[in-house]
Amino acid sequence: MIPELGHFLLLLALAVALVQGVLPLAGAQTGRADWMALARPATILQALLVAAAFACLTASFVRNDFSVLYVAANSNSALPLLYRIAAVWGGHEGSLLLWVLMLNVWSLAVAVFSQRLPAAFIARILAVLGLVAVGFLLFMLATSNPFDRLLPAAIDGRDLNPLLQDPGMVIHPPMLYMGYVGFSVAYAFATAALIGGNLDAAWARWTRPWTTMAWVFLTFGIGLGSWWAYNELGWGGWWFWDPVENASFMPWLIGTALIHSLAVTEKRGGFKGWTVLLALLAFSLSLLGTFLVRSGVLSSVHAFATDPRRGLFILLFLVVVIGASLLLFAWRAPKVGLGQRFGMFSRESLLLVNNMMLAVACAAVLLGTLYPLFLDALGLGKISVGAPYFDTVFGLLMAPLVLVMGIGPLTRWKSDEPGAVLRRVRWPFVGALAAALATGAWAGHISLATTGGLTMAFWIVATQWVDLRQRLLPAGARLAQMPARGRQMPLALWGMLVAHLGVAAFAFGVAMVKTYETERDVKMGSGDTTELAGYVLRMLEVRDVPGPNYIAARATLEVSREGRLIATLHPEKRIYRVQQNPMTEAAVDSNALRDIYISMGERLPSGEWVLRVQYKPFIVWIWAGCLIMMLGGLLALSDRRYRQRKSVEEPEAIAQAGAQVGAKSEQPA
Repeated sequence: MIPELGHFLLLLALAVALVQGVLPLAGAQTGRADWMALARPATILQALLVAAAFACLTASFVRNDFSVLYVAANSNSALPLLYRIAAVWGGHEGSLLLWVLMLNVWSLAVAVFSQRLPAAFIARILAVLGLVAVGFLLFMLATSNPFDRLLPAAIDGRDLNPLLQDPGMVIHPPMLYMGYVGFSVAYAFATAALIGGNLDAAWARWTRPWTTMAWVFLTFGIGLGSWWAYNELGWGGWWFWDPVENASFMPWLIGTALIHSLAVTEKRGGFKGWTVLLALLAFSLSLLGTFLVRSGVLSSVHAFATDPRRGLFILLFLVVVIGASLLLFAWRAPKVGLGQRFGMFSRESLLLVNNMMLAVACAAVLLGTLYPLFLDALGLGKISVGAPYFDTVFGLLMAPLVLVMGIGPLTRWKSDEPGAVLRRVRWPFVGALAAALATGAWAGHISLATTGGLTMAFWIVATQWVDLRQRLLPAGARLAQMPARGRQMPLALWGMLVAHLGVAAFAFGVAMVKTYETERDVKMGSGDTTELAGYVLRMLEVRDVPGPNYIAARATLEVSREGRLIATLHPEKRIYRVQQNPMTEAAVDSNALRDIYISMGERLPSGEWVLRVQYKPFIVWIWAGCLIMMLGGLLALSDRRYRQRKSVEEPEAIAQAGAQVGAKSEQPA
């Protein structure tokens, strides 16, 4: 009866979500305190019901209950326990339940940690989150019930997709969904503020930590997905511009713009219209990603093969969510106000340019992702928009964005002199260019593209250093005062510096690996050797190795350099017993300077194997950059401003105080 219990719990959760979405919202509009008071209990109850339903589905997988259609389609009795649990979200229905669970986790967190917000405001926020939950619960119960029975029960299951039988996929989807769904909180805060008409600095301060947390999760999820694709798919790449990869990247770009815009709204009371629009767009793009993955309109290793009826439901839901929020924005936008004035050259203007560049980059990705789908839908033929388009467009957009990233922190609020800023950044630029040329010479050759990419990385580092030095050691300060001044700096400021250094590490890794990577396809048998980038690879043997639900041909290769053994690697070619799918398990020897990457192809009639061997300099810096960006976000979240329980009676006080401090400040901090 566990599946029936799970289904019943979802029906109860839908009823509770309707109460949560309707009554508190009506109470906030009519002043009914008793209706507004229902928001928190309903949120908690819905979260408990959905968590219990998720536990029921997990129990069905652990118990190998193949009378459940979803379990029979995505599991097998020989599947290891860890992957049986991961199989809960390995298909469409279970991943949708995971989405709803994450939505409830965020809603519960808002209900618990926003006790000091005004009653009407928090009621509207939780009501909006409840209405979003209604949409997804209806979708799941109407078209994608994970508890549907299979009668008679299958003797055994069809097994989990072998691509997903990887430790990275155990945590990648939950982290990615936490980021996706986390932007629903920013969406709910923005919608509630538009309904209530209180788009002020206090609203930005309340929204900022939730947005930052969602951005941290999404950064981790995207980075982990890239690392999984690199290790599991056997092709040795870290980003393919796959439509589903793009679907996660677009909310990240808008979320990054939203974080910067929230900072201006909180500190200066400006960018109110920009901020609320970005909050609405971030979650709307998350829903668009859901549509792309589940509609069946595209083919991808990340997409779920589903029927178009499901895509139509999500498309209608997407239209309702985006349409309602944009109509609300259009209605309230004239009353938002413009905020404080700022000069043509100021930190505000540079942050505005930053937001515009991120929005244009997102639009470019959106165009490249959807344009082939539109042509196909209109019967105008099939085309493919691939890496050349995205690489070219992004290269053109990222250069000015990184330039602004370095200049912005060195520019004063409200107004500054271009000549003064130019004097602050001239030596960082010269140093960055010199470091890029020196790095290219050390690596073996210098090219325009590589020099540009490396200059961007070193430019970020140099300007962040100048910014930090000016804060810790301003004119007239003594060296002994640096530690005290460092302790006085807000953690949010440290988070900004660290996150920007993460971007520098990422840019450095991309520039190095794209320019200096090498690869070879070779035929090798026992005792054969090959050479790559100064490393000698010698194959010792290939033997069959049984796994829990597969049989693998495992090669053993020694990697040496100048006669010294570096590593022993074991790439595999697996055949999974149930689905009979051949899968490549690459072997990687990795350190901070390079990866040696080996993947097995097909066995030749002669008994030799085709191997692809690749040399990837500094590729780990790409994922290290993602982790450093995450660390910056976590530092910003630790800022004491977001942990103090301040009064919410005078929401404009924060903006006024920020404006006074900004007006008095003479440093470009």
